[in-house]
Amino acid sequence: MLSGRSATTPSQSQNHNFLIHERHRFGDAFYFGTKLNKIVGTIAFGGPLMQRASDQSHHSYLQIAGLWKAFGEFIALKDISLDIHEGEFVCFLGPSGCGKTTLLRAIAGLDLQTSGTVEQGGKDISNLPPAERDFGIVFQSYALFPNLTIEKNIAFGLENSGLAKNDITARVTELLELVGLPDQGPKYPAQLSGGQQQRIALARAIAMSPGLLLLDEPLSALDAKVRVHLRHEVKELQRKLGVTTVMVTHDQEEALSMADRIVVMNHGIIEQVGTPTEIYREPETLFVADFIGEMNQISATVTEDGKTVRIGSREFACSQHAFSSGEKVIAAIRPEDIIPHGPGARSEGAPDIIAESDNAIQVTVGEMEFLGSFWRARLTNAELGDIELIADFSINAVRRMDISDGKEMTIEMPSNRLKIFAFQQDDAA
Repeated sequence: MLSGRSATTPSQSQNHNFLIHERHRFGDAFYFGTKLNKIVGTIAFGGPLMQRASDQSHHSYLQIAGLWKAFGEFIALKDISLDIHEGEFVCFLGPSGCGKTTLLRAIAGLDLQTSGTVEQGGKDISNLPPAERDFGIVFQSYALFPNLTIEKNIAFGLENSGLAKNDITARVTELLELVGLPDQGPKYPAQLSGGQQQRIALARAIAMSPGLLLLDEPLSALDAKVRVHLRHEVKELQRKLGVTTVMVTHDQEEALSMADRIVVMNHGIIEQVGTPTEIYREPETLFVADFIGEMNQISATVTEDGKTVRIGSREFACSQHAFSSGEKVIAAIRPEDIIPHGPGARSEGAPDIIAESDNAIQVTVGEMEFLGSFWRARLTNAELGDIELIADFSINAVRRMDISDGKEMTIEMPSNRLKIFAFQQDDAA
């Protein structure tokens, strides 16, 4: 491998060795899509530009229908159907092994689906090889050529497209400016930080102006501060370019802050699709409620009128549900939705009103945990049995109310925030 400071032109054999290494990491599709000079663009830089529909603004740009993927007897994806609109930023979110990366690879053609279809811009691409699809991709590991300069890395796909040398130079300069690294062109990847390398990988992916940008956990290898900074930059760049983007992540905060819509996956199925607010505030399944953020999960029973649930010896009004009287359920409420009441609960001059007295209860504060912008308190009450509620209180509320271990106080659980889900033994409090 060449030194990071060397100006020697890399040999074909060195590039070949690197590509063999990448072949083992990403599969044959990466190797062959990159190796063949006759292919216009590659999966790392964006495939050849397909004819795009002239008016996609009110229609789906990427359509996935009835997609299944099996690896032997293991079913990785089960009947996935999803529409993604042009210019949309969509995150596939879920735990390890949920199928999100497999779905991304099926879209890219790196792992062809067992059955089902994928359409992009009105064209069926289900069986097209990666190099004939219109996308750019950024891998978690950057996959930059270590023995090529930054300029050469970005220009690699452009050089195979038949563009004039002056046009390639102008495009590379434009892209370096776009990602905020205008002076880094002559350097080698090893001379850049992880965050800078990821920006270069992004510049390379959009060099061919692909219709679809695929991001495979692009920020997970970076430290926390760089990750927060880069997710803002990536989102701003996506908005500026208007490119339809699909990102795989297991980071909830990343998905909530970047996505227009989130696709929550689990065990090869889609649990819920919605905006970040919808996913967080109105989860449709207990898995989504539990996976996104913190959630109190309490074993409860639906009462006779169906409008309340019994927790311990108390009844609480709850959100609407379809469960029958006497049925065991899980009542769930987020820690920040629990409202504290008492002297100092509100700012000076503001009235402290309990909106739903039936949903108010006296509790004892147990352990207090300081989490920077708020305090997390563990609350108990004899009427609730051995249930321990977790509540998040603002620093100001804790200070004004003098909340501390052992304090007796009143809390309220708003009925519209007390969500009801099917009972699951493993999740019952």
